[in-house]
Amino acid sequence: MTETGPGDDPAITVLIADDDPVVRFGLTMMLRGAPNVEVVAEARDGAEAIELTTRHSPDVVLMDIRMPGTDGITATEALRARGHAPNIVVLTTFDSDAHVLRALRAGAAGFLLKDTPPEELVVAIRQAAQGRPVLSPEVTRRLMDRAAGEKPGRDARAEAARRRLEALAPRERTVAVDVGAGRSNAEIAARHHLGLATVKTHVSAILTKLDLENRVQIALLVHDADLDVQT
Repeated sequence: MTETGPGDDPAITVLIADDDPVVRFGLTMMLRGAPNVEVVAEARDGAEAIELTTRHSPDVVLMDIRMPGTDGITATEALRARGHAPNIVVLTTFDSDAHVLRALRAGAAGFLLKDTPPEELVVAIRQAAQGRPVLSPEVTRRLMDRAAGEKPGRDARAEAARRRLEALAPRERTVAVDVGAGRSNAEIAARHHLGLATVKTHVSAILTKLDLENRVQIALLVHDADLDVQT
């Protein structure tokens, strides 16, 4: 993050990657008036997004999925594989759930619709900059339903996911299943009569043991394992 001035909070730096110049211009204009948010670069495709991320080290990348040449998913995978990777939010429409799932599995923090209102866009960028997922529980459940319905490679993916989940202690596994149901930490705490700090500790342990980026990836792994998730 860059400094905005004496006494100010650091600015959240943002890179916008979209092959449509109108979309890039619109997003830049929306963010220009937001306090402590600075658009540092615009990319026309995934390859340029990777190049400009190397040059500018943004805190957050708004990444279109469908771009010519190197698409947004490939770019997301490449960037998230780096050390000190930016937090990535994919830009999409509701008709591309399968693409969103691939991006989330690659480590994206979440997704935004391209017609997201300006105030919600800024809130989402601030969440992503803090490493928090940009997905509501309702959207998480929708995506999990889509993941559960994927046919190709489902059996092999389920077996691999179950093996990974064996690394968890029983209570951690229970918390992971609740995350898979789209429940918040507060809801998980109330459901199992736990302290909120205890739930946060369990979630952190799950992320560390399973080498995952965020709770959305926990949810995807739970659904890949084809566990009984009650919402």
